[in-house]
Amino acid sequence: MVSEEMVSEKEIMTDKEFIDKYGQKLNNEQIAAVRAVEGFVLLLAVPGSGKTTVLINRLGYMLYVKGIRPENILTLTYTVAATKDMARRFESVFGRASSNLLEFRTINGICYEVIREYGRRIGKKPFDLITDDKLSGKILTDIYIDVMDEYPTESDIKNVRTLITYCKNMLLTEEEIKKRGEDEGLDLFKIYDRYNAELKARSLMDYDDQMIYAYRMLKSSSEMLSFFKNRYKYICVDEAQDTSKSQHMIISLLAGENGNLFMVGDEDQSIYGFRAAYPDALLNFEKDHRGARVLVMNKNYRSNAKIVETADLFIQKNFNRHNKHMCAEREASSEVNYVTLKSRESQYKYLFEMAGASDSGLAILYRDNESVIPLIDLLEREDFSYRIKSTDMSFFSNRVVVDIANILKFALNPSDPALFMNIYFKFQTYLRKPDAEKMIYIADRKHIGILDAAESIDLNGRVLGNVRSLRTHFRNMAMEPPVKALNRIDKYMGYGDYLKDNNIATNKLFILKMLAKKEKTISGFLERLDLLRKILTEKREDYRAKLILSTIHSSKGLEYDNVVLMDVINGVFPGKMIKNFKSATPQEKRDYEEERRIFYVGITRAKDNLTILKYDDAPSVFTGELSPKKKKDTAKTHANAKKVENVLLKSTPLLKKKSVPVTSGVNVPDNLIIGERIIQTKYGEGIITDVSWDDDEVPTKFTVKFDNGIERKFVYPFAFTTGMRIKQ
Repeated sequence: MVSEEMVSEKEIMTDKEFIDKYGQKLNNEQIAAVRAVEGFVLLLAVPGSGKTTVLINRLGYMLYVKGIRPENILTLTYTVAATKDMARRFESVFGRASSNLLEFRTINGICYEVIREYGRRIGKKPFDLITDDKLSGKILTDIYIDVMDEYPTESDIKNVRTLITYCKNMLLTEEEIKKRGEDEGLDLFKIYDRYNAELKARSLMDYDDQMIYAYRMLKSSSEMLSFFKNRYKYICVDEAQDTSKSQHMIISLLAGENGNLFMVGDEDQSIYGFRAAYPDALLNFEKDHRGARVLVMNKNYRSNAKIVETADLFIQKNFNRHNKHMCAEREASSEVNYVTLKSRESQYKYLFEMAGASDSGLAILYRDNESVIPLIDLLEREDFSYRIKSTDMSFFSNRVVVDIANILKFALNPSDPALFMNIYFKFQTYLRKPDAEKMIYIADRKHIGILDAAESIDLNGRVLGNVRSLRTHFRNMAMEPPVKALNRIDKYMGYGDYLKDNNIATNKLFILKMLAKKEKTISGFLERLDLLRKILTEKREDYRAKLILSTIHSSKGLEYDNVVLMDVINGVFPGKMIKNFKSATPQEKRDYEEERRIFYVGITRAKDNLTILKYDDAPSVFTGELSPKKKKDTAKTHANAKKVENVLLKSTPLLKKKSVPVTSGVNVPDNLIIGERIIQTKYGEGIITDVSWDDDEVPTKFTVKFDNGIERKFVYPFAFTTGMRIKQ
C-alpha cells in the first residue's frame, strides 16, 4: 500500500514517458546520469555542463519512474543558499507538492539531526551551537594573547579560525597540527587545544565540532547508524569536490557498503583547500566504494569554444585529476585576449577605462580581495557605479597594513608609547624590550620624543647608531608625501628586511603604495584607509551596475558575458612559486595544483569574451603557459638556445663524434610546463615531471619520465636544439 507521502500510482511514468516529457533537451551523458539511481555513482561534471539540471531531473526520475519514497532520499548541498536554490529549481520543474516531500540539507544540517537524536536516546541535552562570532572571537582573542603574548588583529583571528576549521575537518593529529602551526608562525596546537577545552567547559560546540561529534556517534552506535541508513536509502551529494574529509567519512558511513550514493563534482574545480575541501575522495571513489561507477559529463554549454579550449589546455597539466577533457558545445567566436600592460600599476587606469567603454557589462575577477582595492579607490573617487561580491576586506586589519599605519602614526606622534612598543622591533635596530621600556619612561619624564631618549640610556654603539638613524628617518618621513614615506619604510628603515626574514609577502605593501599615490599627506592617507574600510564594510550591492568585481572563489557557480582576469602574476596568483617540483613537499604541490584549479575556474566563468592581463614588470607562469610570447622574447630565447648549443658542441668532443643533428631555434619552446608531453629521438614519448628555473624565471634543467619507465634529466634549451620537441 502506498503512503500519502509517496508519489501516487497515477503519477508513476515509464522511462520513455519521463524522458519524452522532461529530458528532450538532455544529451546522452546527461540522460545516463539521470538514470543512474542504484549503487555507488560518481558523476564528473565539467564547468557549464548542466549538472544542476541533471540533479533536478534525476530526483524527479527517482520519484516518478522508480517510485522511491521521497523521505528515503537525502540531497546534500554545500551551503544553505544552495539547498534553497535546489528546492526552488526542483519546484519550478515538478511542482511544490513534490518539492515539499524531498529533503534538501547541508551536511551540518544532517549532523545536527544526528546529535539531536543521540541526545534524545541517552537523555542528555546536546551542547549549544556557538553562532555568535563575537563570542567565539572573544574566546580566541583571549587565548591568542595568552599563548602568543601579543594582541591579535582581526586578520590574525580570522586566520586562526580558518586553521582550526582545517584541522578539525581534516582530522589532523597533534603532530600535524603542530607542523601546520610552525608553517604559520603560531603555537597552533596550544591555541587549538585551549579553544576546544573552553568550548566544552561552556557546553558549546562550533560548526566543525558538529561534524566530529556526529561522526563519533554514528561510528560508535550501530543502532544510530542503522536508524539513519534506513531513513536515507538514497543519498545525493552536490559539489562533492568542496566536501571535507570528515564530511566524506560521514557520508560513507550513512551510505554503508551496499548503499546508493550519487556524488556530483569535479576535482578540477576544487578550490577550497583552506577550508579542508578533499578532492581525494573523488579521485579514490572507485577504490573506496566497491562496484562504483564513474560517469562523465564533459560538454561545456556556457563558453565559446576558444575559452573552453584554453581552460582545458591549462588544466590538463595538473597531475591529481581524472583523465577527462572538456569539450565545447558552442562555436568559437572571439579569441582569448591577452593584454600586455607596461606595469602592474597601470592596470587600474586601464580597467577603469575598460569598464567605462563596456556597454554589455564586465566582470573583473581576481585571486584575493586586496588586488582590487586600488581600483575600488579609483572607482569611488570617480563616483563610478560597481557591484562587489564578497566584501571581506581583512586587508585593512592585516598585520602588515596595521604595522605600516602604526609606523606612519608614530612619525606624526613620536611620543606615543603604545605605537612605539608595537613597532620598535621591526626595524632591525636590535633594540631590546627592556631598553625600549626605559626609553618610554625617560621620554615621559623629560617630555621628549621616545627615540630622543635613547641618548639617556646605556646602549652599545651599534644599537645607538641604529636608533639615531631610525630617528632621522622618522623626522624626515613626517614631512614627506605618503608614497615616499612608504618607500622609505620598505627600503631604508629595515621593515622590508623584517618581512623577508619572517617570510611575509610584500604584496600588501604594493597595494598600500598604489593607494598612497593619490594622497599628498600622511594624515590624508591614513584617513583614506579608514574611509575605504568604512565604504567597503557598509557597501550595498547595486544590482543595476554593469561592472562586477569578484574574487574567483565568490564567482564559483556563476557566469558572465565578459570577464577580465587581473593580477595573474607570480607571488600573487599563484601566491607561491615552486622552483623545483621534485624537492617540493607534498603540501606545496597540493597548494600549487589548487592555485591552478582556481585559475581554471576563473577562465570558465567567461561566456563570450575573456581578457587576461599581462605586465612587462611582473612575470606569470600561468599566462606564460597559454599566451604567445612577444617576438623579441622569442628571438632572445632562440639566441640563447644557439649560444648554449655552440658552447656545448665545442666543449664536448663526444657530441661531435656522434654527429648529433642540430635543429634550429624554432623547435625551442618559450617555456617549460610540468605535465607537458614531449617526444625525444632516443627514448620516445614522455612527460615533463620537474623543472628548475633561475631567478629570472627562465628554465635551466628539466626531468622527463618516458612512457617506457625511464626517467632522464635534460638541459634547457639544448635538449630542444638536438631533436626533442613538444608534442602538439
